[in-house]
Amino acid sequence: MNKIVLTILTTGALFTASAAKWTGTISDAKCGKAQVDASEKSQACVKKCTGAGQAAVFVVGDKVYTFDAKSADKIKAHLGHKVEINGSMKGDVVTVKSVKMPTS
Repeated sequence: MNKIVLTILTTGALFTASAAKWTGTISDAKCGKAQVDASEKSQACVKKCTGAGQAAVFVVGDKVYTFDAKSADKIKAHLGHKVEINGSMKGDVVTVKSVKMPTS
């Protein structure tokens, strides 16, 4: 019985912190989905808001995710940009392994 429970818990942990790649826009918690066009105006707004203390967020479609504390330095150069992020997610929190501008 304990072995079955351990297997279920281990499998669940793999799914909740799975590694993946997403394409979206780095915005801020105040503006969220309103600043996802990656225009110069949106980039300036996101930089201003994060500079004033708003958390950076990752917008993918209609969903807004937060970043863990360890990801802050990795995303800093990409505020307001459309990006590809490789990393993992636990709940709605993204841990960034790498971030780059999409090639398309």
